[in-house]
Amino acid sequence: MVDVKKTAEEMIRNDTWEFKNGTFYQALRLSNGKKGVVAYDGDFHVPEEWNRKEKKEAREKLRFILGLAVDLDSFYSEISDSKFAFLIDEFYGLVTPASPSPYQALIETIAQQQVNYNFAQRTIRNLVKLAGERLGELYVFPTAERIAGLSDEKLRGAKLGYRAGYIKSLTELYLEGKLDLELQDIEESEAIRYLTGFRGIGKWTAELFLAYGLRKNTYPANDLGIRRGIAKIFGKRTKDVREKEVREILEPYGKWKGLLAFYILAYDRKTEAERIKYRRG
Repeated sequence: MVDVKKTAEEMIRNDTWEFKNGTFYQALRLSNGKKGVVAYDGDFHVPEEWNRKEKKEAREKLRFILGLAVDLDSFYSEISDSKFAFLIDEFYGLVTPASPSPYQALIETIAQQQVNYNFAQRTIRNLVKLAGERLGELYVFPTAERIAGLSDEKLRGAKLGYRAGYIKSLTELYLEGKLDLELQDIEESEAIRYLTGFRGIGKWTAELFLAYGLRKNTYPANDLGIRRGIAKIFGKRTKDVREKEVREILEPYGKWKGLLAFYILAYDRKTEAERIKYRRG
C-alpha cells in the first residue's frame, strides 16, 4: 500500500501542496482552466461545485501525482533477494511522486540542473510565488503564459541563474506548439532523442522529465545521487560508479528499474542529510 506521507516527503517543496494531519492537499488547475485544492486521505475530496467530469479529472491527477496505482508488493518481491532488499524496510510504502502536468515537470527539472536539490527547491518556490496563483495557503503552479510574461529581471529574481534563459525559451517554444511534451505513447529512446534536440535539454534532463512528468520507466543514470547511492550500497567510491555501471545494475530489474533508481536516490538523500547533521553536531 502506498504511504502518502513518505511519498510527499520526497516531493519537490514548491508550495503547491502540503501534507497535514494525515491528509495530502494539492492545488490543481484542470484542463478547462478551473482551479481548486483537492485532497486525499484514503478517500478523494474535491470541490463540491465541480461537475462530474471535473471531479474525475481531479481524482485521476491525484492518483498520478501520488502513484496510487503502483503495485509495491510486486516491486518488493522483485528486489527481496537482492543487494537492495534493505530498502524495503527503509522506505516501505514509498513510490515515485510525479508532476501534475508535463509542463510543470519540464520547468522543475530544468531548475534542478547543475545545483543541489535543496537549492533547486528554493528556486522553484521563488518561481511559483512570482507567477503562480494563490489558493488559500497554496499556489497553483504558474501557466506557461504567466512564465512567458515574466521579464528577464523578474526571472532573475527567482535565483535560477542561466536556467532562467532555458525556461523562458523552452516555454515560448511550448506555447508556439514547437515543443511537444505529450510523449506518453513514444518509446523512451525516441522521446530522449526528440527532447535533446532542444537547447537547454540534455540527456539527464530528458530522462528525469520522462520519469517525473510522464511516469515512464526510466531514470537519469548519470545522476550524482543515484551514482552515490549505488556507491554506498556496493562499497565503492562515487567517482568509480559511472553511467554504464548504473545501467548494468538497474536494467535487469525491467519494469521496476525506474522505481528502484528512485529508492536508491531516496537512500542517498537520507544518508547525506544524516551525514551533514552529524558534521554539524
